[in-house]
Amino acid sequence: MSTVNLPSADDAAATGALRVGPAVLAAGAATGPLAGTVTVTKDLFDVAGQRIAAGNPDWLEDGEPAAANAVAVQRWVDAGATVVGISHTDELAFSLSGTNVHYGTPRNPHDPERIPGGSSSGSVAAVAGGLVDYALATDTGGSTRVPASYSGVFGIRTTHGRVPMAGVVPLAPRFDTVGVLASSGAMLERATRVLLDTSVAETDASTAAPVTHIVLADDVLALADPDTADAIAAAVRRLGEDLDVDVATTELAGPELLGDWRAAFMARQMPEIWQTHGAWVTRRKPSFGPGVATRMEDARNASRDGMHLADDARVEVLARLDAALPQGAVLAFAAASGPAPRVDLDAAAKGSLRGRTIAMTCIAGLGGLPAVSLPLAEVEGLPVGVCLVARPGEDELLLAVARAVDALVARAEYAA
Repeated sequence: MSTVNLPSADDAAATGALRVGPAVLAAGAATGPLAGTVTVTKDLFDVAGQRIAAGNPDWLEDGEPAAANAVAVQRWVDAGATVVGISHTDELAFSLSGTNVHYGTPRNPHDPERIPGGSSSGSVAAVAGGLVDYALATDTGGSTRVPASYSGVFGIRTTHGRVPMAGVVPLAPRFDTVGVLASSGAMLERATRVLLDTSVAETDASTAAPVTHIVLADDVLALADPDTADAIAAAVRRLGEDLDVDVATTELAGPELLGDWRAAFMARQMPEIWQTHGAWVTRRKPSFGPGVATRMEDARNASRDGMHLADDARVEVLARLDAALPQGAVLAFAAASGPAPRVDLDAAAKGSLRGRTIAMTCIAGLGGLPAVSLPLAEVEGLPVGVCLVARPGEDELLLAVARAVDALVARAEYAA
């Protein structure tokens, strides 16, 4: 184990990020690309000797201490990272808000009256609050990208299946992926490359292929609030200028097909969630918060007849992406439909926001695509993330852009 500095208990409490810690839960190797760093893992990942709660005390009570680390956790530990906390999550990762009736709401440092985003709420609060420089997350329908956008940090959803999900509590396996949240683009790249392929983790990151074009999807961006869409479009144009690459616009699918894609995503996600957790919910009758309880009941009643629609939509998404993107290009739109809403937002407004956000985030889910959220824009002083999406397996392309952004984020005009 290399020497590490534990975050203080007071600092951890200030973020509201951790269910367990700060304490050494898994000691990192003495050498490696992450040696000497500390991290926290979302409360879905097995950490040897610890019980996982998945955001719900009934799940915690039913669980046994993990016999081994999840694959993703072990890759970080082998690379030198020391796990110092288990971070909060929405119940069973079934939300994008980050609120939890059992464990509270981790803090959004930009405005404590606003949600941090979820379901990777504790991980994003730990990073945004300066507790750690990077944290482990998951992303099914936006659970890494949305909190990254709401809390003003970097976040990546990796290509589906590229990082093993072994040792992670599932939600909807067809869409579940490992995600990373980080305080900088360089840290995002450093930590994520370890997860993607340990054999290349110590290679020179500057050898990653550079992005050649940015293509702004106007129809997807139109799903966002108008002021958010304007801020994202301006940030994308400035990003293109600073990277010295062309910025083009496209209509990826049009409003009707985008609506069909969202419906196809939900037609697969909801019954798959019940397939995953239905037996436990029926037997245990766990205590859920009102939003999760309603969605779980929807999952219980969801028909399986439309599950194949997600496979059809995947073909369409990949075909549209190929048509829109030249080689080496990335697609751009907003990571969420607006800035972080207030904690006390009424249910109807919250539902509208969630629906429009999922219509954007589901594109990567359906296509199994890597997607990154970059903290390059603001609306009324609150962060909103630029989402870049690449073809399957092109995670390193997105990470190279994130690293390049480090020198740009401090420039005030990005948030103007």
